[in-house]
Order: sequence, then structure tokens, then C-alpha cells
Amino acid sequence: MDFRNSDDAGVYQWESGPALVQTVDFFAPIVDDPYTYGQIAAANAISDIYAMGGRPLTALAIAGFPKGAIDRPAIRAIFRGGLDKLREADVALLGGHTVQDQEIKFGYAVTGSIDPARILSRAGARPGDVLFLTKPLGTGVIATALKFERISAAAAAPAIEAMLTLNRAAAEALQRLPAGAVHACTDITGFGLIGHGTEVAAASGVTLLIETSSVPVFAGALDIASRNRSGGLTTNEEYYGPGVRGAGRVHPDRLSVLYDPQTSGGLLISAARESADRVAAELKAAGVSAARIGEVRDPELSVRVDLRS
Repeated sequence: MDFRNSDDAGVYQWESGPALVQTVDFFAPIVDDPYTYGQIAAANAISDIYAMGGRPLTALAIAGFPKGAIDRPAIRAIFRGGLDKLREADVALLGGHTVQDQEIKFGYAVTGSIDPARILSRAGARPGDVLFLTKPLGTGVIATALKFERISAAAAAPAIEAMLTLNRAAAEALQRLPAGAVHACTDITGFGLIGHGTEVAAASGVTLLIETSSVPVFAGALDIASRNRSGGLTTNEEYYGPGVRGAGRVHPDRLSVLYDPQTSGGLLISAARESADRVAAELKAAGVSAARIGEVRDPELSVRVDLRS
């Protein structure tokens, strides 16, 4: 597989046996606690492997720290948080590379294995499919509010807990389903739900219908959305907005959350209609709270995402 479908990770297939699936992700701190930051960075990096239907195996750390601006205990806490999350995912840390940089950055390059016959690409969604989302939206809005002390730690706790939660349970639930039950999958990260949904629609040659009232949102996120729009949110809106229909029917705060860049977000799953109930049941049995948020439609000219309130 190559870059043309904007998939979450790249797959390299050997002549026989399982294929390799590889990805990389790192970012600046979105929480104050170093240990929590390290954990979130690891969960976020691993997520791309899960989204493709793979099993993460090894990781290489990537880090940048400003010279003299952060103490050694904080650096150790970041690496320890990442390592503990890797261990939770049964991923072996093989090493890594650290450089001096003006801003703290941390993440991982992750390698996994994948069955070439069970790859979940963004390009597989089909008209009639049911769309599921496995985590609420709003982590970007909440992280921005935390940065400027506009939200309490207690109010932000559910979003932080979600960012710390691996997509492993959801991914393994999907792999237990019969082949063909799920046609496409991606994780919701920096491009937001609309951005990543647009990429699924473009790669699959379809239009996604999203029932905005069915999309789960973290408590309090809508109330603070207008005052905590990140630069990434505005960029997403500008870039993906031309392919969206129905934005005017959605409350501006809810629309902002649909464009909101997520960190360690949930999976967007496109499931065959006849398998939708079984997909929902398998996710529920795995402890995953998946919401049905819409369906896949035949393609419409210049419309990637159709929003219905």
C-alpha cells in the first residue's frame, strides 16, 4: 500500500506470511503532567497500527527537548510514561533518538504485523455501510482550555482518560469478526472527525452522512468550544469545509467539535449494514462504547461529508 489513500500506516508485504505495518507520530505536550504526556504520546502513535487492523510489535522513541529548559526528572517521567503504555500494549521498545529542539516533542515510530487479507484501509467504505465511532470528541478543545486554565482538572479528566486508553480492545474486537464485516477503518486524530471522514470518503469514492446529534462529545466540550479553538481546528475547517454540506444546519459549537483535532482519538468504522448489529455487539462485549453516527451513501459531486442535525 502507498500514500494515495492517505492511510494511517504503510504496509510492506513479504513474499509469504504476514506483512509489516509501520507508522510514526509525535507531538508537543498537551497536558502538564510529564508521565501522562508520555502515555498519551505512546497510545496515539500505536493507534495507527490498530486502525489498519494490525498488531503493534516494536517501537523507536523520537524526542526533542530544549537545552536547559526542562529538568531530568521530567524527561525521565515522559519516557517512563511512554514505556509503561508500550508495555500495556505488549510493544517492545528497541531504542530511539533524542535531539535538542526549541519545543518539547515526543512520540514513537511503531512497527507491527498485519494479515494482508485483513487490512482495514480507508478506501474500503461502501454505500449502505453503517458508521461507528468508538470515543467521544473534544480532546483538542479541552486540551486548549487546560493550557489557558479555562477548565478544571476534574472537568478535563474524562478526556484525558480517553486519550490514555488504547484502541486495542476495539481493534481486537474487529479482528474477531468475519472477514468483510468491516469494510474500512481509521482513527480520529489531527484532522478531526470531518477531516478523517473526508479522507475515507475520498479514498472510497463515497459520501459520508453524519448524524451530528448522534456523535458523542465529552461533557462540557460544547460549552467551551467557542473560546478554545486551536489553530488546527481553524485549519481543518478551512481545508475540509468546501467538501462539507449542511454545516449551516449545525450549531457552531458542535460544528467546531466536529473539526476539532483529536489526540489518541477513537476509531471511525465503516461496517457492512448486514453486520452492523454484530459489530456493535462485539465492540460492547469488548468494553468499547461505540456510537452509530451515520452511514455511507453513494457519491455526490463535490460532497465528501453530509451533515444532518
